[in-house]
Order: sequence, then structure tokens, then C-alpha cells
Amino acid sequence: MPAITRDVVVVGAGPSGLTAATELKKAGLSVAVLEARDRVGGRTWTDTVDGAMLEIGGQWVSPDQSALYATLETLGLKTFDRYREGDSVYIAPDGTRTAYSGDSFPVSEHTRAEMDRLVAILDELAAEIGAEEPWAHPRARELDTVSFRQWLAAHSDDEEARNNISLFVAGGMLTKPAHAFSALQAVLMAASAGSFSNLVNEDFILDRRVIGGLQQVSLGLAESLGDNVFLNSPVRTVQWGNDGVTVLADGDLRVDARRVVLAVPPNLYPRMSFDPPLPRRQHQMHQHQSLGLVIKVHAVYDTPFWREDGLSGTGFSAAELVQEVYDNTNYGDTRGTLVAFVSDEKADAMFELSTAERKGRILESIARFLGPLAAEPVVYYESDWGSEEWTRGAYAASFDLGGLHRYGRDQRTPVGPIHFSCSDIAGAGYQHVDGAIRMGLRTAEDIALALGNAAH
Repeated sequence: MPAITRDVVVVGAGPSGLTAATELKKAGLSVAVLEARDRVGGRTWTDTVDGAMLEIGGQWVSPDQSALYATLETLGLKTFDRYREGDSVYIAPDGTRTAYSGDSFPVSEHTRAEMDRLVAILDELAAEIGAEEPWAHPRARELDTVSFRQWLAAHSDDEEARNNISLFVAGGMLTKPAHAFSALQAVLMAASAGSFSNLVNEDFILDRRVIGGLQQVSLGLAESLGDNVFLNSPVRTVQWGNDGVTVLADGDLRVDARRVVLAVPPNLYPRMSFDPPLPRRQHQMHQHQSLGLVIKVHAVYDTPFWREDGLSGTGFSAAELVQEVYDNTNYGDTRGTLVAFVSDEKADAMFELSTAERKGRILESIARFLGPLAAEPVVYYESDWGSEEWTRGAYAASFDLGGLHRYGRDQRTPVGPIHFSCSDIAGAGYQHVDGAIRMGLRTAEDIALALGNAAH
């Protein structure tokens, strides 16, 4: 069995694990990064499908994501604006299609007023509770034991307003039905983006993209780590004690280290055996965290035809199969690309169909936004992270009803020499690459302080 010795072994070569390893190396500590896949990047993956470059995973950069921007600058990566010129399209509950400009959906005055009022309440809660420790707020239990759907129903009598507000958190972010997570979890989602107003503003939350793809962050970080990154090395066992850890991975790889960083989503922790077992509290917590389900649809066309119709390519509808669609054309590309999302229970229904039936239904839905040409892409691809062996969902883990206030404080707490680092447990930047990087920086700093910067 090949055995290597390092100060720290990192499990997972996504942005968080690679950031942690990079910072630890800067601090003079030796590292090894073990990755189950045959690539780095985790839930970021830029790939070429039928001749089209597609962002299979995460892709957007928001103005407030300072940790990500700092990493992009260090790596010399450039960004470009998401295309947003022209009208957006809204499809009402009765199927009425309306092209509109500005930030507000073309709804009745009452619905618009209710949406504005709900956003204002959620903005106030997000500012008051914050993203770092929402479980510590005096109202945490109250907000965590009622579903977001129930909370919305208690605060508005307008169903269209409630569904539109829900769209941005349930389908758009947590990718779970609004009855499956708490109001506190929704407030955390908003606070992590700076406010609920930011969350519902697609020009903010989906501001820019990286030229060449966001996976380049991980590729750049991994390059600087050289042969300290081991691919095709799923970790099976973590033996731990006061003297450190021994991590066993496929390929008979063994790493003896003083600390281990689990830089994978919480739903994957149970894929590893721990000797001795993790504490009871950890076992309980992990059973209350899960990823959602979303189909990210990529449709490539010979030209961005919607622009000729004066449309931005952006569309919203809580009533449609596709709840969101955007122009996702690559930098400098003459072709046009759309990206669309089918979330939670609607995704369940689509996976009951055959591949051809699912494609047809989804393209029909996109066409209701942007016209019949949308049903005829030259390249069509579905990102299905729920079936991906080393992720099993998207976009990130969230707690079930009541879980956040009960277990949230333990997410980032080390267990002996075991540390946790991923976007799923971030405060600011939660669910995003920015949060992954923030957690990597934080974890590396904690470990470097604990080890006194002493290398082998």
C-alpha cells in the first residue's frame, strides 16, 4: 500500500478544498488532495458537448463575491457580462405571456404591492439575522419550525405573489419545494447574498461569467499544487485520534497526516467510514441535511435568434415547467445558448418520462417564452447532478424543517483532527463558489494556527 505523509490531507478537489490546500501550502504546511473524480472542480465543470462549450455546473459571479473575485484576479481570469439587453418574458398562472422591461414582473397592482411587501419583510429579517449564525438569533426556532410556504401564506393572501417570491428561493436556489424547508433557511439564503432584494434581482445574482468557464478556478489552483493532487482516489476510511489521521483511498493509497479537511458536501460524509465513529451529534446532523434536485438545461442554436425579437433571453414563470431561462451565450461565440432550469417536484415528474419525452416537454416550455425556434436547438444537454456519483444533488445542502436552528452551530465545528469546508456550510456566499473559497480560507487559517505553521 503506497503511503505518504503530509501535515494535512484534503478530501475533495473542488474550489473549497483546493483553496484550503493552497493556503496551507503558503503557510509552510505539506498537503495532499484526494479527489474521487477524474477531474478537479467539484460542482463546477466546464465541458465541450457536441462541439459546444457548456457550463455543466456553477457559473455565475455576483458583485458582492469578493473572495471569488480575489481568486480570479490571482489566477489572471477575466469575466464578461451576462447578456441582458432587451425585454424579459413573464408567463402568468393563466398562461398569458408578456414581454416587459424593468425589474418588476408585469402583474396586477395588488400582486406587485404584495411582492414588494414580502421582499421588504424578508430584507429586514435577513439584515437582522445575518448569514453567519442564523441559529443563534432569538427568533431562530420560531422561523425554523414553519415551512417557507406556510410563512408566505401567513403573510400574504395573494397566491401569485407568494409563488413568485417562492420561485427565487425554492426553485431558484435550494431546489426543493417551499414546504420542505423552513423560513429560517430562506432567510439564510437571502442573507448569504446580502439581502432578499439581491436574491430576486437576476442582474445582481447572475451578473457575470468567467471567460473560458468557472472550472478554471479549480484548474488554476490545482496546477499550483502539482502532484499533491490525486485524482480517481475516492476516500473510503478515515482513522482518527489525538495523534492525527490515516486516510485510506482507492488505489491502495494511504495518507498519514496531522489534520484532515472534508471538503465535500455533507451528504457525502456517510460515504466514508470513520474509525472511531463520528460523535452522535454529527450522525444526527448529517441525516437532516440534503441536496435538492434540478435539471439544468443547455440549448445551443445557430444564432441567438431571440435578440432579433428584442428579447434578452430572460424569462420567469412559477407556473411553467421551466421556471427560469437566460441567455447563456459564451464570450465571443456567434451561436446563441440558452440555459433553463426545472426544479424539485417538476424535475421529479420529468425524470418519470423517457429521454425523448423529457426533452420535448422542456423545449416546449422554453418555446412558450421565446418562440417556436427555441424548440429546435442544434445542441441539447441536461446537467443532472442528482445522478452524479460524487455529488448526488444540486446546488448545495440545506436542512430539513427544524434542522438549521437545531444543528447549524455544529456544521463547521472540527471533530478532533477532522475539519469541514464546503459551500454548503458557508455563511456569506452560501451555495456559491465564493462561499466555498471563504470556507477554504477560514479552514486553512484555523489549521495553520492550530499546527503553529510547523511543517514536517
